[in-house]
Amino acid sequence: MSSTIRDTLEEKLSRFLKLERDMSDPDVLGDGARMSATAREHGGLAKVATKYREFKRLTDEIKGCKQMAAAAEDAEEREMAEAEIETLRESREGLWEELLSLTVGGEDSHRTRCVMEIRAGTGGDEAALFARDLYEMYRRYAERRSWKTEIMDASATEMGGFKEITLTLEGESVFRDLQYESGGHRVQRVPETETQGRVHTSAATVAVMPEPEDVEVELKSDDYRVDKFGASGPGGQHVNKTESAIRLTHHETGIVVQCQDEKSQHKNLAKALRVLKARIYEKKREEEAAKQAQTRKGLIGSGDRSQRIRTYNFPQNRLTDHRINLTIYKLDQIMVGDLDPVTNALIEYDRDQMRGDMIE
Repeated sequence: MSSTIRDTLEEKLSRFLKLERDMSDPDVLGDGARMSATAREHGGLAKVATKYREFKRLTDEIKGCKQMAAAAEDAEEREMAEAEIETLRESREGLWEELLSLTVGGEDSHRTRCVMEIRAGTGGDEAALFARDLYEMYRRYAERRSWKTEIMDASATEMGGFKEITLTLEGESVFRDLQYESGGHRVQRVPETETQGRVHTSAATVAVMPEPEDVEVELKSDDYRVDKFGASGPGGQHVNKTESAIRLTHHETGIVVQCQDEKSQHKNLAKALRVLKARIYEKKREEEAAKQAQTRKGLIGSGDRSQRIRTYNFPQNRLTDHRINLTIYKLDQIMVGDLDPVTNALIEYDRDQMRGDMIE
């Protein structure tokens, strides 16, 4: 078994068992918010932890049967032990495939909540319209998967695009599947404003971050500065005159988050804190990933937003994912939310890199 995979699974099982103990701790039981966060994280880890525990049990049984076969005094006894080994191995290999599906994508693959940021890049108004189209693609994909979405903040343009938009998504496998979207997205198409039918190229970037539980990233009020200002709409036009919008600046990291989507200052603050915690957690993940870059160099879920990962060519109805040389001529279907062919191919690629590393 690869030490990286083993370490990841051991950490998940260890964390699961700790959470299980915490859920019977009087201090946790008496704290509603902490109990809710603990139960949510425990539930997210349950599937992989129980399967890995069963995997370990089967591995121990195989070792026991090998010892029995080696110590057998007659051929019949040895044959029975060897037959049992074969049966156990088949069960274990089937379980390994299931574990592979659950662990592909790294140690945060169990997360059921994530934050997605979409930003327009080069290309002016056309880039902002492309950022809007990406948002609509992910929103429709989330509907297909029965995930919940919520807009945290958005900066719209007069033409209906987005300079940037931040949203949260919640549901089973949400981070495992969406983490592959992090990176640079390029579009080639004839803009609505183009009178001579020329194809233009513009870009947007996507960042997908796991949303940590409150107990994982603790923030005190003196860890960040709060600025209040009036929310504004396209072109700087003020939507309301009250200072309902919130900007948070984290002192230690310099991370800045703002939220103005709600009319309530209190709601905007709560949303901004969720995004700030996700960005702080992501910064820690990036630092850890940099240390392990050599180990994970074959995997594609790195989340590097500076990497150009995909091209959307509308005239040819073609999507190309450059990381795995995937080309699909169904861009029209993908843009209305049928992202499964792309996501499944990316997950399978990661699975192939990991397959064979666990069975001893």
